[in-house]
Amino acid sequence: MPMFEPSKRDGYVLDLDTAVKDGVLDGGVVGVGVGVVCEKLDLKKMIEELDLSEVPSVFICPISLEPMQDPVTLCTGQTYERSNILKWFNLGHLTCPTTMQELWDDSVTPNRTLYHLIYTWFSQKYLLMKKRSEDVQGRASELLESLKKVKGQARVQALKELQQVVAAHATARRTVIDEGGVATISSLLGPFTSHAVGSEAIGILVHLTLDSESKMNLMQPAKISLLVDILNEGSTETKISCTKLIEMLMDEKDFRSEVISSHSLLVGLMRLVKDKRHMNGVLPGLSLLRTICLHKEVRGLIVRIGAVPQLVDLLPSLDPKCLELALFILDALSTLPEGRSALKDCSNTIPNTVRLLMRISESCTQYALSILWSVCKLAPEECSSAAVDAGLAAKLLLVIQSGCSPVLKQRSSELLKLCSLNYTDTLFISKCKLTRTIQ
Repeated sequence: MPMFEPSKRDGYVLDLDTAVKDGVLDGGVVGVGVGVVCEKLDLKKMIEELDLSEVPSVFICPISLEPMQDPVTLCTGQTYERSNILKWFNLGHLTCPTTMQELWDDSVTPNRTLYHLIYTWFSQKYLLMKKRSEDVQGRASELLESLKKVKGQARVQALKELQQVVAAHATARRTVIDEGGVATISSLLGPFTSHAVGSEAIGILVHLTLDSESKMNLMQPAKISLLVDILNEGSTETKISCTKLIEMLMDEKDFRSEVISSHSLLVGLMRLVKDKRHMNGVLPGLSLLRTICLHKEVRGLIVRIGAVPQLVDLLPSLDPKCLELALFILDALSTLPEGRSALKDCSNTIPNTVRLLMRISESCTQYALSILWSVCKLAPEECSSAAVDAGLAAKLLLVIQSGCSPVLKQRSSELLKLCSLNYTDTLFISKCKLTRTIQ
């Protein structure tokens, strides 16, 4: 990291104006001098609260790579945070950490001008952040108040602006919550709410931390019905917001599975997952579907809407994170007789699942093995032959010989044994060659 080597005149470090003129701060404090901050601010607090990713390199201690709060300069001209260089000395080092020169004088000199540079720069940033924060909080309060009065398009515009504010600023989110904004916004959702208002309101709620009372309020049938309608008819971004809000509601300990036992909800969710034009909806859609699958009483409805073949056909196009979710869902559905039948009847189940063994992660391999076991156990002669032809035997040998968990190895051995029943030893051994797998 570039170092600031302070030039000296008559034993003093260059003053602030010269440092700015020389470009030390890259114009960061142009037009501002030391002492511009009337109220004394704590430098440590400012550094912690700002948590900036980009800080002038001159402010960074070469040892800790953190902004300095008490810079001191060695006889070599290098500057360090006092606590860090003293630790260096306490370890028995009598050299400069940056240059590795032996020190002819181990005393440290406070670099007051650099301290003032650091303090002034962080003070400006901090006060600007505070001012913006206050402006944002004030605007959030104004918009909440206006929502209680305006209607029609004016209400939509107020919601749209509030959504932008809460999405960008944590202080605005806190203001909305502290001033009862969750209840105000939730009250706008109902059987007669337009989709324009509903979409913006949902977009705000997903950015807020909802307490138990707020979640129970949003689980009213009329509000859930509106959520489902918007999930089916809204824009992709709005659909994503709907899935996130529903998943937030499902975290509530008193959540009832009847809320998600909706044919329309599940159909809308599958549409979002299958939309190849807007792939950003796949992950949130699968995430919600996975959470829904944890409720066993809803799994049958998921199978009945035709989700199994649709998910199987999606497997080749999914990224690793989505793949794990999709395989989890299919594995959960395979616990039902109708789920196993749907997997067996789908021509792509075996080839698509076999292809994923030992490809993505151990979890994916576990789910894929469980799915294949369910299918092959249901129709051993038909499915086992198809699985072996797809290269399953070779993949199972790879799992057995790998560093996977004993449970996976045991399941692989059982599935390998099941698949071998329809072949002579010689023929089955030929099927176990690894050439197909490697290809």
